[in-house]
Amino acid sequence: MKTVFPLNAVVVCLVAMVGLAGGLADVTHGAEFRVAAFRAEATIPLGHRCMGVLPTKSTRIVDPLELRGLVLLGPGQPLVIAVFDWCEIRNDSYDLWRQVIADAAGTSRERVLLSCNHQHDAPVIDAGAERLLREVGLAGELFDEAFQQRMVERVTRAVRDALGHARPVTHLGIGEARVEKIASSRRVVDARGRVSYARGSGSGTIPAMRDAPEGAIDPMLKMISFWDGDRPVVALSCYATHPMSYYGQGEVSWDFVGIARHRMQQKHPDVFQIYVTGCSGDVTAGKYNRRTPEDREALANRLLAGMEAAWKTTRRAPLKGAVFRLAHLELEFHPSPSLTEQALRSRLEDTKASVEARILAAMGLASRRRVAAGRPIDVPAIDLGEAKIVLLPGEAFVAYQKMAQSMRRDATVMTIGYGECWPGYIPTDADFRDGFRDKWLWVAPGSEARLRRALQEVLRP
Repeated sequence: MKTVFPLNAVVVCLVAMVGLAGGLADVTHGAEFRVAAFRAEATIPLGHRCMGVLPTKSTRIVDPLELRGLVLLGPGQPLVIAVFDWCEIRNDSYDLWRQVIADAAGTSRERVLLSCNHQHDAPVIDAGAERLLREVGLAGELFDEAFQQRMVERVTRAVRDALGHARPVTHLGIGEARVEKIASSRRVVDARGRVSYARGSGSGTIPAMRDAPEGAIDPMLKMISFWDGDRPVVALSCYATHPMSYYGQGEVSWDFVGIARHRMQQKHPDVFQIYVTGCSGDVTAGKYNRRTPEDREALANRLLAGMEAAWKTTRRAPLKGAVFRLAHLELEFHPSPSLTEQALRSRLEDTKASVEARILAAMGLASRRRVAAGRPIDVPAIDLGEAKIVLLPGEAFVAYQKMAQSMRRDATVMTIGYGECWPGYIPTDADFRDGFRDKWLWVAPGSEARLRRALQEVLRP
């Protein structure tokens, strides 16, 4: 039986139980589930800045950007998983987007697991930073607020329309497969034992980076699917790597991860495909990528092969219940003298500084003020029995994904990255000791223990 999904929305509504802050949750057994998936185009207009700070603004649309997601409905409040083909959503904008989607789905914003796939030829959205830029005469330099308002209306319609096409869900599918020759660690140790984190996404042209071992990665793609009897309805795939082959030329693109998702959708038209990026702050395609169209194609085909292999290994089990858990995470702001309130404000107001430097200062200042106000980060998790889904903030390093898996070896744990993105990179203690630093790093050493506690809270048996 062929299922026809509406162009703007495909509903996947799954029953979710009422969970309380602090990890408390109610459990539903034997509930009747429904599932539905929604889609909305999210392409930025021409002339829009990409990655927040790229100097070349968008000049051509190579691929449309999308929002894809699902709503999980049942006797309790709905749960939502949603992912944008955007670089990042931060601070006030992250709360806004969760609230927009929650209102449309009839739930609370804590139950919206919202992430970005983190393509770089795509926008960074941070309303607080944009307000600060407007104050110094740089309105619209980070993102187009009129575009965001159009997107709010479009996404609201998509989610509401989706809820009218809910499908029953009786079974959960779980699959996993190794992905070959995509991911490699940023961390490279040279012949003299010196540690470098310089293996960026396009490092395949540098012999030392190309020839170094892959390093610490998670080579497995995980797939969780929802079924109506023996008919699959939605598949959610997750793999940990930065999703860039090349970027920064003004060509808006969903890059190789979007290409793979699109081709998987074409090969399985009855199954709505969602892709989410795992914890990959320190993982890129650098070993296998030379910034060429040919490498973009090769990376897309390798990811597609991993999706197909995970689909073929999928085993089904009755979906008997769902648990929602929530932890509150407080991360300290980085103590660097260049990131104090005064230093950031001075850089923001410096008319001799580059626009890109002033945008970074605005982003840092908006985040610093959020931390000072005592606003924690939500770390949500959905427990579906044999599968768990957890969302972590920012560019969490892949070690946190492995940490989550180690806490529940009795189940498949899918760890999504790039939730609330104000922290930027979130290194481990060991990476801080090895000297990791970057202009996209806003959190202090000691973040590892805090993330560990949050994961323990939401992944406990």
